[in-house]
This record gives sequence, structure tokens and C-alpha cells, in this order.
Amino acid sequence: MGAMTTTSVAVLTLTPDAREVVLSALAGEPDADKLALVVEISGINGRGYAYDLYFQPTAELPDGASVESSEGITVGVPAASVDRLVGARLEVEEGGLVLVNPNAPSAAEINPGVPAELLEAGVEGPIAQRVIAVLEAQVNPSIASHGGRADLVAMDESEKVVYLALSGGCQGCAMSRMTLSQGIETSLREAIPEITGVVDVTDHASGDSPYYAR
Repeated sequence: MGAMTTTSVAVLTLTPDAREVVLSALAGEPDADKLALVVEISGINGRGYAYDLYFQPTAELPDGASVESSEGITVGVPAASVDRLVGARLEVEEGGLVLVNPNAPSAAEINPGVPAELLEAGVEGPIAQRVIAVLEAQVNPSIASHGGRADLVAMDESEKVVYLALSGGCQGCAMSRMTLSQGIETSLREAIPEITGVVDVTDHASGDSPYYAR
């Protein structure tokens, strides 16, 4: 194992209630004094981060992990999660642990299938604004009955390529590609003939009923 980093300023804090929950769980573990509560970011869930919390022997924490010990609890944060968890707070809500994180995923993290330069350009261009108008007036009212929604996340104004994200009932649905190609794309092309392509950048492995495996 490589060196672990012991920080003087906590990456995340635990409220007194959360501390009691963790201590209670630790009490049921063998060799509790050798365990750390690991808190890490496991992915993106919608517009926020998804998290994993679990106990792991402190000696087995990964290289570069931030390690903090206080009042009988050792917390380990893997290096890849440190910057995205700074200032976070573990608290109790309705009897369960909840991680309150002031940090949010960047646009590039949320939409990994979109070129960074297009995300930076935004959706203020003339074609992008026409796409948004069609989505709001025609597409979304149509798919709302299925709990779905389509949003423009990026627009390549030069190549006339549209990047869409589906959410709600469309995300993770086995019919989502048919919805995109036969419904949404058709509506957009009919209203804006110069469009050359429509790209679905939805994370279909997330959502209530994921269809596409990671």
C-alpha cells in the first residue's frame, strides 16, 4: 500500500446524530478499532453525485486516501473523491444517514458524451433556441404523459448537431431509443430541417428502471 494522507482540516464532518449511528454500527463489527468509515463518490445520479459508505480496515485504504480520526471514528476518503467532498456533512434524516454535499458535478461530468467545447459554448445560439422552443411546445407535452422529458444540453451550431438528455420516464426505458428516433428526432427535423443529427447523451444505466448496463 502507498502512503495515506492525514489531513488537519476535515474533508467532511459528521453531525452528533450521524456520529452516534456510525458508532452504533461499528459496535457490531469485529475489530472495530481497526476499521474506517469509507465515504466516496461512486458516480453521477441525475444532477448530483452518488455515494458509497462502508467499513474497511484502515490499513487497507487506497493510496492517497485522506484519513481523519475523531472521537472514536476514523473516516477515509479515497483520493479521487476528496476534492468533490470538501465541505460535505454526514447527517441523519428520517433515521438514515444522508450526505449533504455543497459540491455538484460539472457539466462535463453530467454529460460525458458531449465535447467540452460545446458545453462551454452553451445553448444560446439561434438554432439551439429554436430546438428548445420545439422541445417545450411539441415534444415535452407529448412525452409528459409517460413521465418523460427531453432537454437540450448542447448544440453544435456549425455542424447542426443536437445533443439531448432524456429524463423521467424516458431515462432507462427500453423504448427510449425508439422515442428519440421516431418521435423527438422527427419533430425536430420537421421543424428545423437544417439539423443533421440528434445525439442521445442520457445515462440510461441510471434511473428507476435502467435498461442499458454500464
